[in-house]
Amino acid sequence: MSIVAEFTIGADGFALAETFRAVPDARIEAERVATHSREWVMPFCWMAGGDEAAFTDALENDPTVDRCQIVETTDETTLYNIRWADEVGSLIDEIIDQHGIVLEASGGDGAWFFRLRFLTRAQLSDFQAHFNEQGPEFEVHRIIEPSEPRQLEYGLTPDQLEVLRLTLEQGYFRVPRETSLATISDSLGISQNATSQRVRRGLEALLENTLEIKGDGERIGRNP
Repeated sequence: MSIVAEFTIGADGFALAETFRAVPDARIEAERVATHSREWVMPFCWMAGGDEAAFTDALENDPTVDRCQIVETTDETTLYNIRWADEVGSLIDEIIDQHGIVLEASGGDGAWFFRLRFLTRAQLSDFQAHFNEQGPEFEVHRIIEPSEPRQLEYGLTPDQLEVLRLTLEQGYFRVPRETSLATISDSLGISQNATSQRVRRGLEALLENTLEIKGDGERIGRNP
């Protein structure tokens, strides 16, 4: 059975330390993270909470960024395509070489949060031993041993199922709303942006696996 571990690492030891200092209210979350290629571990990142112009300026001058561009913007978030500098790529290579599969990565306030999957507890121990000796320091906060298959009914991951249950139970979808994303984020111990992305992805998976097109009967989604 696989092991999931949650870590934090200081931005000075990973990436965007200068950007976070320049725009301290900004929060960033990597969108595409589960891969074994350094170029596709963290190429797309959503930014929320900070001024877009100031954040873009800071990114372009950050030594851990080779180049970046805005892909799309919404009222509250901006999606960037980032090509990381070699030092960040080298650390990503190390994470992969130490058998860490990146499930989630988000940053802000001078630190990064990582959720990594390992096939065995021995691989997790080797990962910790490697970075304790070589640096930078990955501080472990929680170790999870999933008791259920990752692929749940309707295509929801455990994290998506958890956040959707919580938003439903606490009245987030009621009119008027009885809770906020900030409150739910505090309950989960993650950033508000990460919570928002989990809700969005969970709802997207739910709709993709349950919605049908009226008229021709063609079904949308992967599950029968």
